[in-house]
Amino acid sequence: MDWYPLYNSLRIALISSVIVFFAGIFAAYYIARLNRVVKGILDVVLTLPMVLPPTVAGYFLLLLLGTKRPLGIWFMENFGIKLVMTWYSGIFAASVVAFPLMYRTARGAFESFDETLAYSGQTLGLSNTYIFWHIRMPVCRQGILAGAVLAFARALGEYGATSMLAGYTPGKTATISTTVYQLWRTDNDTLAFQWVMVNLAISAAVLLTVNMLERKSKRK
Repeated sequence: MDWYPLYNSLRIALISSVIVFFAGIFAAYYIARLNRVVKGILDVVLTLPMVLPPTVAGYFLLLLLGTKRPLGIWFMENFGIKLVMTWYSGIFAASVVAFPLMYRTARGAFESFDETLAYSGQTLGLSNTYIFWHIRMPVCRQGILAGAVLAFARALGEYGATSMLAGYTPGKTATISTTVYQLWRTDNDTLAFQWVMVNLAISAAVLLTVNMLERKSKRK
């Protein structure tokens, strides 16, 4: 059994999770402080990948990063980097589809934060940066960690956008999801089932982690 799809899926999911973790926190923190109209518009834009079919998200990414598109041409001519049909193309796809989960969860955590704690810190002369990292983040950490775990799970199981942007090349761009589809398409049900069980085991571990985080949050 070739374990490359598992390795590739894990590295894509981990890298994209780090990206959406910081991007989601940044967006959630600042957007939560905006007025209702602007926040509503930005919410729609940033949450669209969560409700769009993954193949549609992949199509838009191809329009942006394709080899015949300005951005794709610029990267190829200046850096010799191809943005599609490579293993790291999956990072772009996974980041886009996982970002809304991290953003919405983090925004909910920030909106439930008791601002009197921040005001108290300000009266003591603490900087906003200190308050954010030492007061706001510890108080909101359960929700933020739950969002990070969900984003990781979404990135790990991503298929639609990844198949369009990275394709399927054994040993190069294959992920668990694309491998299951290709094995099923070639009537290799035995190996496809083995990969399905691997994915189920990882997904179950992720859900258990989220449930544990929720229980801790409720106890507090």
